[in-house]
Amino acid sequence: MTPFVYTAQPARVVFGAGSLSQLAREIDALGCKRALVLSTPEQRASAEMVVGLLGVRAAGVFDRAVMHVPIETAREAREVAKQLGADCAVAIGGGSTTGLGKAIALDSGLPILAIPTTYAGSEMTPIYGITEAGLKKTGRDIRVLPRTVIYDPELTLSLPVPLSVTSGINAIAHAAEGLYAVDSNPIMDLMAEEGITALGRALPAIVKNARDMDARADALYGAWLCGTVLGHVGMALHHKLCHTLGGSFNLPHAETHTIVLPHALAYNSQHAPQAMARIRRALGGASAAQAVYDLAKKNGAPVALKDIGMKAGDLDKACDIALQNQYPNPRPLERTAIRQLFQAAFDGVRPVA
Repeated sequence: MTPFVYTAQPARVVFGAGSLSQLAREIDALGCKRALVLSTPEQRASAEMVVGLLGVRAAGVFDRAVMHVPIETAREAREVAKQLGADCAVAIGGGSTTGLGKAIALDSGLPILAIPTTYAGSEMTPIYGITEAGLKKTGRDIRVLPRTVIYDPELTLSLPVPLSVTSGINAIAHAAEGLYAVDSNPIMDLMAEEGITALGRALPAIVKNARDMDARADALYGAWLCGTVLGHVGMALHHKLCHTLGGSFNLPHAETHTIVLPHALAYNSQHAPQAMARIRRALGGASAAQAVYDLAKKNGAPVALKDIGMKAGDLDKACDIALQNQYPNPRPLERTAIRQLFQAAFDGVRPVA
């Protein structure tokens, strides 16, 4: 066995249908008294529901979370938290809301309680991302890791099926890259394969019946495992490409991950055979790249960057940005091959490998 180092990160998880009812108890367990509730504008009603559950523990609502956490929004939320005297934040929603909570915690140290309503997985990582001047900057800091996560499958029943699929494949991307990360280890490998398997089983069932509670719980379980992998090991080519496309071209997060992942896996396939074998086994395909592509295609997800707002004229610029500040990757980043990868993802072709 290859030598490895494994460092467990602190996390308290409350999982199960109806577990949101334990929110007030969990705030008390954190030793907090005034919670700022975070959400996107679209999820204001969910934020108000949380306020109702918190009662006197609620300091207020900040409902302006958006994709990729613009630094201006982060600064505004930090100031609101300070003005309201909040001693913690409750983030309900997907990666945008959790990301905003992390931006607050990075500056203030406020503890975060996350209530995921998608399969983003950000709630299980100490990774933050802030976009400034058209560039998304990421980092790791244990201060941004949510102290408690409440996973309630009932909250995902209303997640639209198309977003369920892309959010789920976004989660798969976390685990897939964890399998060939430079600091991977056998414990994370087990979690990664189990997480991918759970999502590969759950997503077609959700497409068939969006209110299948077992499938919703399975997907949330898989997202938890995949997010845990991302939180413990590094990122590679796929995440670099998606951070480039999201931060510099404002493409939608989950859809971008869904489209790029098969092509990133194909790029790395010959350089990470054990990782590809695990992904292939988890999803049951001819290859890891084709299995992910087919999962997306068969379940109605977009498979081409041109269909989610990317312009052909921006592909060269995207390639230039992606080659800067490179993440460690099994295969060296070769400009011609990366440009071909972007083209394949733009066109939506099925990977050969």
